[in-house]
Amino acid sequence: MAPPGGGGEVQDGDRDGDRDGDRDRAPTAGMRRFTWEEIGQRNGRGPAPQERWLVIHRKVYDISHFYWRHPGGARLLVSHAGQDATDAFVAFHVNQALVSKYLKPLQIGELASDQPSIEPSKNEMLVKDFRELRATVKRMGLLEPNQLFFFLLLAHILILDTAAWLILFYFGTSLLPFVFSLLLLTISHVQASWLQHDLGHLSVFRKTKWNHFLHKFVMCHLLGASAKWWTLLHSQHHAKPNCFHKDPDIDMHPFLFTLGKKLSVELGIKKKKYMPYNHQHKYFFITLPPLLFPTYFQCHTFYVAYTKKYWADLAWMLTFFIKFFYMYGSLLETKSLLAYFFIFRMLESSWFVWVSQMNHIPMEIDYDKNLDWMSTQLQATCNVEQSLFNDWFTGHLNFQIEHHLFPSMPRHNYWKVAPLVKSLCAKHGIEYQCKPLLTAFADIVHSLKSSGELWHDAYLHK
Repeated sequence: MAPPGGGGEVQDGDRDGDRDGDRDRAPTAGMRRFTWEEIGQRNGRGPAPQERWLVIHRKVYDISHFYWRHPGGARLLVSHAGQDATDAFVAFHVNQALVSKYLKPLQIGELASDQPSIEPSKNEMLVKDFRELRATVKRMGLLEPNQLFFFLLLAHILILDTAAWLILFYFGTSLLPFVFSLLLLTISHVQASWLQHDLGHLSVFRKTKWNHFLHKFVMCHLLGASAKWWTLLHSQHHAKPNCFHKDPDIDMHPFLFTLGKKLSVELGIKKKKYMPYNHQHKYFFITLPPLLFPTYFQCHTFYVAYTKKYWADLAWMLTFFIKFFYMYGSLLETKSLLAYFFIFRMLESSWFVWVSQMNHIPMEIDYDKNLDWMSTQLQATCNVEQSLFNDWFTGHLNFQIEHHLFPSMPRHNYWKVAPLVKSLCAKHGIEYQCKPLLTAFADIVHSLKSSGELWHDAYLHK
């Protein structure tokens, strides 16, 4: 699998090239036949040789010597080793027919004719119903982008970005213009973060190459971060959300926070204490929201871009810093300039963290249970109520459920597919959580408090 925004060399093409993968169920002459049990043992764990296999549309692929060359990163591919990756493959590739050509050399066989298409650990009826829903979504044209919508988004981002500088230029650098300029630049950057997210998921243009190009412009030039770095991390998150060791978004467990009921109790029983977790709901306010961007992300994006030799991204990123320090440095003294930069990064970080974490931290966090695609996503995501403000403020990530089920769907269509998703959830008895915005924010703190207390109790008494 290549990620939603990565691996252009295996994704170039357009949505018209999508044929929903190779769905041929007929046995191929001369091919080896395997059982799910045999495949499950090839998960890369255990004694050597640590083979890694996966299944896509009943075909078995050996990724043991390929995963480290995977354009979307080794961790993404390895997360499905020993499992069926069909639905993840379909979700992440807008041109499956083209990518399937790169899979052919890796194919070593097929499922035996007596083996079901769905793994025993997965809900067969739910898998079939979700695949029917996905086909319906495609027929309805809900995967097709409205480019005027995204053009207006980009226009308002550039206008705000320009206005932030013009305020200081025309009104001076006294406190009121300084603060107002900071607010406009913060809004511009957060809205650009939501737009780069759309571009990274290939949901803005029909042509993959245009998504990649504008992604570099927005992420690298407007935001000063690596587009490929973002894709590398974010695609892993989508593949296995809230799965420990597989979702990088919860890598802060256990070094900064303890997350999830099971993991917190497990940590307490092992008597591990990297932080005073029973107070994590308090120190959360002064750590992750204000400091994620100006400290960890700022360093990590450069580190990954340099070590992985993303030279084009690094060049684009440098244009952001040159432009910023030249334009604002001509108006502000050195101390004021550094304060301006750090404050707007803190504000941007706070906005981003509260929105991005409200859908995931309060949800189930555990080890990978190898559930079906829909169950995996619904256990790890929730929605926030729709309104014009919520849609704009969150970049439509208030529809996190729909986004996770259909990663390449343009965000302006989430509200259209939401009733169909709710209906499918109701049919199969799956909880579809939707909250007010402030409740979602509060639930972050409540869940951190709860998991911290579980750790504390296990640490002292078990």
